[in-house]
Amino acid sequence: MKVLITGATGLVGQHLIPYLLKQGYAVNFLTTRKEAVNSQSNCSGFYWNIEKKHIDISCLNGVTKIIHLVGASVAKRWSESYKKEIVSSRIDSSKLLYQVLKNNEHEVTQFISASAIGIYKDSHTNIYKEDSNVFSKSFLGDVVCKWEESVTIFSNLSIKVAKVRIGVVLTKDGGALEKIKQPIALGLGASLGSGKQYMSWIHVEDLVNLIVFLVVENEDGIFNAVAPNPVTNSEFTKAIAKKLKKTILLPNVPKFILKLILGEMHEIICESQNVSSNKIENIGFEFQYRKLEKALNDLF
Repeated sequence: MKVLITGATGLVGQHLIPYLLKQGYAVNFLTTRKEAVNSQSNCSGFYWNIEKKHIDISCLNGVTKIIHLVGASVAKRWSESYKKEIVSSRIDSSKLLYQVLKNNEHEVTQFISASAIGIYKDSHTNIYKEDSNVFSKSFLGDVVCKWEESVTIFSNLSIKVAKVRIGVVLTKDGGALEKIKQPIALGLGASLGSGKQYMSWIHVEDLVNLIVFLVVENEDGIFNAVAPNPVTNSEFTKAIAKKLKKTILLPNVPKFILKLILGEMHEIICESQNVSSNKIENIGFEFQYRKLEKALNDLF
């Protein structure tokens, strides 16, 4: 089976490609940098320019599955211009892929798109399943709604569409864990905001396995990609401190301080989403890292 991946050099793509190759898949990937076309060993790279609506359509040769991970990072300060980039990188890339598939012969039967649990409304009491329609009115919530709308139309081409709502991804290098770990390691750790907001997390290995599970099972629909046991920000902070043999001495960083420092981006840290993994488990997926302690034991 041959798979086409966008966002191959991102946090998830870097882990997904080696796993797919190990499992015997052939992998094509799209890149916006011409010099990166030959950057991935044992893969075939193809150039695209989303802004100019250009794509090397030979990227589709033999491809039956597309895994769409591309999107500008939301972990950079949200200036008005960068907010437009966050939206356009997701929506315009989806539109370009749709037009290419619509106007050319292809063998694609399934389109798997990254999404985010940021679509769910901030709540300390709700437990969010995939059929929830209680959506966030925040910027990030709006982005995810538009993102998902932009891939729904692939079903018009008789292609199965799977939307993967990803939680906080934990990896050894980079991502949220690295940012949270740094001040704790320096003895400057503190819970953020109230500390009571839920963090629905997932180990990167489980996320990769979950995406490949959807490929193998040829699933469509919406799937929450989160571990079965979410924790609060305070619990998460204390768990990392324990691994680093540090003590949390500082008081919580108030929400208004986070807003002053981060601007609108503080929503990512302060909003609470307690998200259920029941749906993916009920169709047979098994998590390797169900609890935070086991995940941190591996990552540390």
